[in-house]
Amino acid sequence: MISILRAPNASRDSAGSRGAALVTVLAVLFLTFLDTTIVSVTLGSIQSELSVGVISLQWVVNGYALVFASLMLIAGSLSDRLGRKWVMLVGIVIFCGGSVLCALAPNVGTLIAGRAVMGVGAAASEPGTLSVIRHLYPDRALRARALGAWAAVSGLALALGPVIGGVLVGVGDWRTVFWFNLALGAGLLVATAVFVPNSADPQPGRLDIAGFVLGTAALGATIFAGISGERSGYSAPGVVALFVFGGLALVGFVLVERRARNPMLDLRYLAAPIVSSALFVAFAVYFGVFSIFFFTALYLDVAVGYSGWRLAGAFSPMAAAIVLGSLLTGFWVGRVGSRVPMIVGCVVGAAGIVLTRHYLTAQPSFTPLAIVLAVAGLGFGIAVVPLTSAVLGHVPAAHSGMAASATNTSRQIGAVVGVVALGALVNSHLTGDLAGRLRDLGITGSLQSLIINAVETGGGGQGRRFDIAHPPPLFKPIVDAATGAFRSGVHQALFASAVLMLVAAGAAALVPAGSERASEFVDE
Repeated sequence: MISILRAPNASRDSAGSRGAALVTVLAVLFLTFLDTTIVSVTLGSIQSELSVGVISLQWVVNGYALVFASLMLIAGSLSDRLGRKWVMLVGIVIFCGGSVLCALAPNVGTLIAGRAVMGVGAAASEPGTLSVIRHLYPDRALRARALGAWAAVSGLALALGPVIGGVLVGVGDWRTVFWFNLALGAGLLVATAVFVPNSADPQPGRLDIAGFVLGTAALGATIFAGISGERSGYSAPGVVALFVFGGLALVGFVLVERRARNPMLDLRYLAAPIVSSALFVAFAVYFGVFSIFFFTALYLDVAVGYSGWRLAGAFSPMAAAIVLGSLLTGFWVGRVGSRVPMIVGCVVGAAGIVLTRHYLTAQPSFTPLAIVLAVAGLGFGIAVVPLTSAVLGHVPAAHSGMAASATNTSRQIGAVVGVVALGALVNSHLTGDLAGRLRDLGITGSLQSLIINAVETGGGGQGRRFDIAHPPPLFKPIVDAATGAFRSGVHQALFASAVLMLVAAGAAALVPAGSERASEFVDE
């Protein structure tokens, strides 16, 4: 992978040092992205041991992604000013601390808190990975190939999350996943200190504190309101107040950033149509990714009864397809630019999601399901490279931390909003559709409420979980009703994800074909 990124006139030493730096930042990227999805296959184990419901499980996922998304912009700005290597090192240390807290968590509240700490570390670590690549490879064609490697690793990490998680749960339990994170993070702390060069913004100014406060408040309040609304209802006064507060903070953020001398997010660079469409594609792709990784994996685990090893096998072809699509698209983007590959990636990804919906039945056939998951993965891999290249190519290298943060914030918001919005859809089927199915079976009143609660919490108690995938014959009609409602909700979630990705493809198609090269920023 590194040899294809060597410039024709590069010395052996410089190529070797760049290669070592690239491998290290890609490994840091792998760690932070891996933890976005690795917990998806631990949810059944967590639900069993800690006796928690679907909403609490969403917080295990969103506790990481919410903090990750909320702090990414300020982390990118700090890395531009304080030094990208040093902020990355601090982030890895924080990430490792959060992993220990999760591994030792006695209850779900501590687990969620640990995931939030890990999100702080990931937000500090990840923007630097793109920034370092931007500085290592100023040449556009070489940078596109390097971004292909970056996208391949990010996609590989996302896809290998369920695979590695399944293996770790298979040999241990869900806590093994977090000990794995600690071991990998400790090794990367040393490698980053040794191999990654430092770089900073040559025009340091006063930190945009107002922008940081308003931007973080807007993201945090809005996403928190979306998650809280699933339990309290979206018309609850507290939820409405959070949405209003988030909206006002967003308006204030835009006004402040337009007037600030050293804005945390310079909106001028995001005005180019190719950049704004790329950020929307980033949102849509990760919205779709999490309809696969969270809900499909949870369904296969809880309702179908897949073991960790079988989940790993189902998602392995998807991981390979993401890597293949990303690597090949790096060359493609270097030749033709970002617009067409973005469109193709979104269309292929949407097709894979629709096919996954079709093959996700009550008793899905393993091989066809693995194949269609790979189709979705190929689309994801194709789309990630051009959307990243489009943003980095239109922002000066001195502000690459900001560009990286904008891209990754869009990804994380897509992931969080996907889990929240689609989670609300799935939960509505678990409560509404399931209630109707139970009434058809003559089950009403307190018994109906008891069954719905058991499904939402896994039927757990004292570390035991009712085996929904293999129920006793007496309870099979009830369980079939529950899994049918769950499957119906997952189908709706997959359909919504596919539609959003097609909308993103349309947005990219509306970008004038000649505008990308004309507006690309060229370093002096």
